[in-house]
This record gives sequence, C-alpha cells and structure tokens, in this order.
Amino acid sequence: MAKSWKGKDFIGLEEVSRVEFLVPLFAEALGTCLLVLIGCASCVKWDPNHAPLVLHIAFTFGLAVAALAHVLGPVSGCHVNPAVTIGLLASGNCSVLKALCYVVCQCCGAIAGAAVLKVVIPSTAQSDGLGATTLGANVDGGQAVLMEAIVTFLLVLVVHAVTDPKRPDTRGWAPLAIGLTISVAHMAAVPITGSSMNPARTLGPAVILTEWNNHWVYWVGPMLGGIVAGGIYKTGLRAKSKEDDEASYDF
Repeated sequence: MAKSWKGKDFIGLEEVSRVEFLVPLFAEALGTCLLVLIGCASCVKWDPNHAPLVLHIAFTFGLAVAALAHVLGPVSGCHVNPAVTIGLLASGNCSVLKALCYVVCQCCGAIAGAAVLKVVIPSTAQSDGLGATTLGANVDGGQAVLMEAIVTFLLVLVVHAVTDPKRPDTRGWAPLAIGLTISVAHMAAVPITGSSMNPARTLGPAVILTEWNNHWVYWVGPMLGGIVAGGIYKTGLRAKSKEDDEASYDF
C-alpha cells in the first residue's frame, strides 16, 4: 500500500519531539562543518600568482561529500545542504519541521567550519576570502542564479535517484554518484559562480568574513533548483512498483 502523508506526518511534530532526533541533527551540523572546512580549504590561494585549479576544488568537494555520506548517511541521510533538504521536502520525503531543523543545523555547522578554517589558515593566505563564493567576471545575478539552479537541480535529481529503494540498480552507489555529481558540477560552475550548490557552504565564509555581495544568489538559485528537482522526480521520474511505498531517501 502506498504511504499517504497525513497532516501530522507532513509537519513532523512527533518525529522532531523525540530525544533520538538530536543524533541526526548533530550529524548534519558535523557533516556540514567538515564539508565547509575541508572544501573551502581547497579554495585557499597560497600563492598569490596561482589560484587553485578547478579540478582540485571539484574533487575535494565531491570526495568530501562521498566520504561523509558513508559515515553519516545511515544517521541523518547526510543532506549537509539546505537545497537537498528542501528538495526532499518538495518531493514529500522530509517533514516540514525536520527540514527546518536540518537547515538550521547545516547553517550552524557551516559557520563553525568556516570559523575553524580561519583559525588554521595563516592570515597571509586569507586575503582571497577563505573559499567564499563569488561571481565570475562579467557574470550578472540572473546568470548566476540560473547556473546555481541548474547544477543544484542535477544534484537533487541524483540524490533522489540513487536513494530510491525502488531502484535496485543504484543500490550501494549513492556516495560515489553524489560525489561525482558535485565534482562535475564544480568543474562547470566554479568559473561562473564559484559553484556553491549549497546555501550553507556560502553562508559559512560570508558570516566569518562579513561579506555579503550577491549572497542572495546562493540561496535563490540552489533552493529553486532543489525544489524543481524534487517536484519533477516525485511526479514524473520516481520508480514505480506494485507496492508503491514512499522512499526513505536515506543512504
């Protein structure tokens, strides 16, 4: 029988009121903290004359998420990204209160990760912004929003597909598939927007550096992409079966 979302299930009050819910909240905060710390460290310009390679940044973020997914996937689903959480909310696979709690913890974790990075990186290497995302030369806000929406749309589609229990062909591939998706998206989008795909990843350095230029881009674009991806997967791409149960969308 298909699982139908009752009002209380959609809100998620019973789910978030349990003491054990603190464990996935901690996992989301920790995961996002480590993602921002490690990922943004790869963006630091140690040599003023040579910026980090796009390939270097892309694989650092992708492999970091893949590693975190192996550890935190069974605990919280390893969203570590508000756009992923909102995308799962849009597809009916995350309750409202759970999504809200996850997003708050992800943002707090991202700020903590950026703060730790500021401590461990020498001040002489911080002039280029601790891995803060910035628009490329001559890129306007509309172009940036579109690019961020597209790459996040791809990410959230892949997250849904590889965690869908009705897709046995993807079983066990979730961490690698998601990590590679992030890497390939970074290869395309780093020169254009810095390739955030993750509002929390951009928020962390912005808070620590108190720099908010075009910050709205990195919320509007990824959130829009995540919501559209969740809706499209739910309505047209979700695998069907005779027992059409709702997916858990955890690793």
